[in-house]
Amino acid sequence: MDIKKFGLYLQSLFYIVAGVNHFINPDFYIPLIPDYLQGVAGGINFLSGAIEIGFGAALLVTKTRKLAAYGIVLMLIAFVPSHVYFIRIGSCIDGGLCVDEWIGWGRLVVIHPLLIWWVYDVKNFGS
Repeated sequence: MDIKKFGLYLQSLFYIVAGVNHFINPDFYIPLIPDYLQGVAGGINFLSGAIEIGFGAALLVTKTRKLAAYGIVLMLIAFVPSHVYFIRIGSCIDGGLCVDEWIGWGRLVVIHPLLIWWVYDVKNFGS
């Protein structure tokens, strides 16, 4: 198996597992949703999980791969306010995720763009 195909499968698995985790562990994600959206945080968490599962699975199908890749790019962009919020509150959720602030910045400035590049890179794989 070549590296690009392996990367495609790994990405698909990553988004499907992350999406399923929204349903298994909502208490991890809901506090990461900015305060101004807390009234609908449960719905946002549910929708985010479903979208991640759907796009992750759609990456595996050649006919839907490009649409899924663009969808994941848009989804990742939509998650930016959550990353900014996490940094603004000191990169720590009471009783939840707490990391050094530089890790929060690293997720936003390095990891997030790399995830966007990675999914964009495979959008035409196999077509």
